[in-house]
Amino acid sequence: MELKTLIGEPWSDYGLLDSGDGRKLERYGRFRFIRPEPQAMWKPATTDWRADGEFIPGSDEDGGGRWYYEKPVPAEGWPLHWREVTFQSSCTPFRHLGFFPDMAPIWDDLRATYADKPDAEVMNLFGYTGVGTLALSAGGARMVHVDASKKSVAQARANAALSGMEEKPVRWIVEDAAKFVAREVRRNRRYDGILLDPPKYGRGPDGEVWRLEEDLPGLIANCRALLDADSRFLFLTVYAVRMSALAIGELLRQAFADLPGTVEAGELAVREEARGIALPTAIWARWKR
Repeated sequence: MELKTLIGEPWSDYGLLDSGDGRKLERYGRFRFIRPEPQAMWKPATTDWRADGEFIPGSDEDGGGRWYYEKPVPAEGWPLHWREVTFQSSCTPFRHLGFFPDMAPIWDDLRATYADKPDAEVMNLFGYTGVGTLALSAGGARMVHVDASKKSVAQARANAALSGMEEKPVRWIVEDAAKFVAREVRRNRRYDGILLDPPKYGRGPDGEVWRLEEDLPGLIANCRALLDADSRFLFLTVYAVRMSALAIGELLRQAFADLPGTVEAGELAVREEARGIALPTAIWARWKR
């Protein structure tokens, strides 16, 4: 399987300014932030990084850390824009800023897959703050947004209001993603597309435990049962660096062997503005008809 790289280019409200020495400097609207980035093993373009805040990681391997601010940054967040979508960005305790900018080229690509099907129904699993859901909704899809976090779904709905998209056909579901998909299979439901971005580890609202390496194959099998020969895509992103794009590509190739279409896999990256370097961020695999 030939691996492909999907590179996110800068836009007006986001850009990777510089990277190197295990860190990255990014702009989010009018603010600049420094975050740790183990993939940036090269030297930065310049050492004069002026930022409003920096996330300093903790000493444990499982994450942790905190933000340190050089200038005032609104604790409640500030609005950003992508195409038709307006959403709130903020400095979260998990080191990111409420959305994943490397997904932007994927949103554009997936919108094109159902441009000729105005009634397309698409499910976004582990939908988080809903930026991807709203991006696909603005492209004409009827969306089902699923996340186990009440707080995340509340933020997603608030982002819909910020975008003036409260009346768009979106079902907001607070539930464990794997349980919801299994129930949809029992209901004999079908979808035109599925977007999923599962975490390495997580807990559902009723204490359900999710472990990526153990539970992903079963979830993909159930997602396959919700798609048919008239469906358009399944797009999977994985941020757990111990996994391989070849591995998740083969997982999808076998799961979708009975459907027409193609399976691709590769890396996600964002383009550094200083030198044009592509900074890898995640791996992905896709079935598309």
